[in-house]
Amino acid sequence: MDNQVSEWTQSMLDKLKASLGFGAAKVDTVLDNIALNQGEELAGTIYIKGGDVEQTIDAIKLTFNTEVKEESDSGVSYQTFPLGEMAITDTFVIHPGEEKPIPFTWQLHEETPITALNTRNNQSRFWVETQLDIEFAIDPSDRDYIEVHPLPVALPVVAGIIHTIEQAGFELEKADIEKGFLQGNDFSSHSGCYQEIEFLKSGFIGSKEIELSFVLDQHQIHCLAEVDKSLSLRDDQYFSFTLPLDASDINIRTAVEPILSV
Repeated sequence: MDNQVSEWTQSMLDKLKASLGFGAAKVDTVLDNIALNQGEELAGTIYIKGGDVEQTIDAIKLTFNTEVKEESDSGVSYQTFPLGEMAITDTFVIHPGEEKPIPFTWQLHEETPITALNTRNNQSRFWVETQLDIEFAIDPSDRDYIEVHPLPVALPVVAGIIHTIEQAGFELEKADIEKGFLQGNDFSSHSGCYQEIEFLKSGFIGSKEIELSFVLDQHQIHCLAEVDKSLSLRDDQYFSFTLPLDASDINIRTAVEPILSV
């Protein structure tokens, strides 16, 4: 009888420890590829490792996040912004020491921020967060970052625009994500956030800054540019243009020239 009481007491202690996160089940998501293009399919496996006691997993949730900047009257703040999520809601039991693999696939949004940028200050990030929903316990979680490249079909035009601006003496200074929707002439973004790529050109008197944002739309790419000149009495100026995905170098230079000539 004493042994039964001792075993029951130990079991209750183990469950209590697990509910506090000690000796509980753990989760580790392993991605097949940590470098992808916008719009490509992400594949991986969620590995759940049982802890010291049997536990019931009520759900598994994957969120696909970026970090956005939001400006308000009180200042600038940064927050996690989900670009998508998926849930596995089949309840199951994970036994002590058991390892359970669960494969998954998810397609990146075409407006997923590009994180593979050669800039001095790259604030663009994208990651997958995995959470286990365990009853009466601290939910274990795992975070995995992904390197995102431009869509291959859009890369020549985007690279051409950036090259044209750099040839005019600008340096790629910063990249970040803004909360909201991009609005240009006859186009807009859809994901609820948009990426800004900032270029800076310093001169003997003052400086000039260009902020670029891109939106892919089937067989064309839209661009919105904001131009800010220090020591200028004029407000920031906005330009938008659209180019086909097979735009020539001349087409690109012609579209970018009004931005450079301000």
